[in-house]
Amino acid sequence: MSDSFAATPLTVDSDEQAIFRESVRSFARQTVAPHVREMDETQSMRRELIRGVFELGIMGIEVPVEYGGAGADIMTSVIAIEELAAVDPSLSVCVDVQNTLVNKAILRWGSEEQKQRYLPRLCSDMLSSYCLSESGSGSDAFALQTRAVADGDAYRLNGSKSWITNGGEAELFLMFATVDPDAGYRGITAFVIERNFPGFSVGKKEDKLGIRASSTVALHMEDCVVPKTNVLGEVGKGYKIAIETLNEGRIGIGAQMIGLARGALEQARGYILERRQFGRAIADFQGVQFQFAEAATDLEAARLLVYNAARLKDSGRPYLTEAAMAKLYSSQAAERIASRCVELHGGVGFTKDFVAEKFYRDAKIGSIYEGTSNLQLQTIAKQLLRS
Repeated sequence: MSDSFAATPLTVDSDEQAIFRESVRSFARQTVAPHVREMDETQSMRRELIRGVFELGIMGIEVPVEYGGAGADIMTSVIAIEELAAVDPSLSVCVDVQNTLVNKAILRWGSEEQKQRYLPRLCSDMLSSYCLSESGSGSDAFALQTRAVADGDAYRLNGSKSWITNGGEAELFLMFATVDPDAGYRGITAFVIERNFPGFSVGKKEDKLGIRASSTVALHMEDCVVPKTNVLGEVGKGYKIAIETLNEGRIGIGAQMIGLARGALEQARGYILERRQFGRAIADFQGVQFQFAEAATDLEAARLLVYNAARLKDSGRPYLTEAAMAKLYSSQAAERIASRCVELHGGVGFTKDFVAEKFYRDAKIGSIYEGTSNLQLQTIAKQLLRS
């Protein structure tokens, strides 16, 4: 497999980043790649691969060293997510949710006791899940109906969540519920729930088009008892936690999409260099060359948007608009590139004998989860048109 698209001159890594990138790439190609097709067909993530990403040290990238993490930055998370997605987008989203959503929420809004209790395990062996969406509240996330009622030194939660990533394997759940439905978004509160809490259960697993090895499930709470010490941040401030974590999460989705697109393009490059028609490799034909060049240019544009958003975030500068642009464009580009790569494979690209069709299926989710493309357009327009 070629490394042609790993780091072009405009996006070259530092020495430390290059070493880190190579370690994740090696793990993805040597350890993950042999299981990708089987996991897609069985719709299950191999437990040893989840253990593997913990052992590799990429489940607590931005968590400070004192809590067991690597103490790195979001650019490092982007590199890890991108490299995994180039081989298996399903595993990359597992790592993405952990790093850009749950870990960051606890790190920013958690009490010192919560950080000491959960972050070391989130870095070493505890998979997590981010639980905002419900069947009636997708893009309108703050129309959620899950209710939390105070009961002594605890809350009792009742309701269900839908389309929850990592839910099948997670042991920790960042759960959003309302303590006062009449207060609208001001009633939303974030809770840290452990899988063994009374009244909590995992429901239906979705049968999906793509990223099939990544579990997407429903969650149910029937008088789920959650100690008040497990409220994350302030009561009624859950909307702020949700908004700010999802803003960063968009960069993670962008990293998934550029990794996926790169993986598809690397596979297509190998195929067109080997496939012969009319006595020569099809890569020699100008029509094929132009299609390939356009896809490679699309990928580089997407990568620059994602890396720029990460750079802004790491430097402490405003990044909301750039993160929305990165997610919007990278998800659209990934669909275009994956589709083009299927076409470059010809008839075999439409079969499961080649991985091109899997990248094509996996790409679709990018324009849907963690904020649809329309919501990204709305965010971009509002930020640019503010007086």
